[in-house]
Amino acid sequence: MSKSLGNFITIRDVLADWPGEVARFNMLKTHYRQPIDWTAAAMRESKRELDRWYPIAKQYADSEAMLSPEFEAVLCDDLNTPEAITHLRRLYSEALDGVAFAGARLAACGRLLGLFQHDLGAWNGWRPASAGIDELAVQRLINARIEARNSKNWAESDRIRDELVAMGIQLMDSKDPATGELSTRWEVKL
Repeated sequence: MSKSLGNFITIRDVLADWPGEVARFNMLKTHYRQPIDWTAAAMRESKRELDRWYPIAKQYADSEAMLSPEFEAVLCDDLNTPEAITHLRRLYSEALDGVAFAGARLAACGRLLGLFQHDLGAWNGWRPASAGIDELAVQRLINARIEARNSKNWAESDRIRDELVAMGIQLMDSKDPATGELSTRWEVKL
């Protein structure tokens, strides 16, 4: 990481766009001896995974569950947080299958890692600050992409699509049934 190369980011920059819990989870997915992936895609994936876990963790938030021994063992093994996250994923899957004890342990283990600190309503209502995307600029790029596709300039069309994806925009193409013309809807992808 080098400030002169432009691939340097401070935790303050991350926290300007993401809740601390998402940043924490993103860090925990990487062993402390390895470099952390601070890309927007990694942060969005961390947020999506927490979004899936939050309802179950909050459902069992008041339970008196103990930490699972496997979870404790991987943390005692050189603070192996990536393996601890893998264990949380297993607990989540078991909870989805109706194993209440797994949901209670998911909540307990997650709390130890500093997760599930918000109430569910506040968590679901959060959107990244970077979601304030310039809609006019996005629409201009989409129009340019449609024009490139109509003139069969596939390279330019792909370049524009990749630029939009890098901005966190998800495109949904369809043909207008009446005219047969390409129409594109978009949304900010978290």
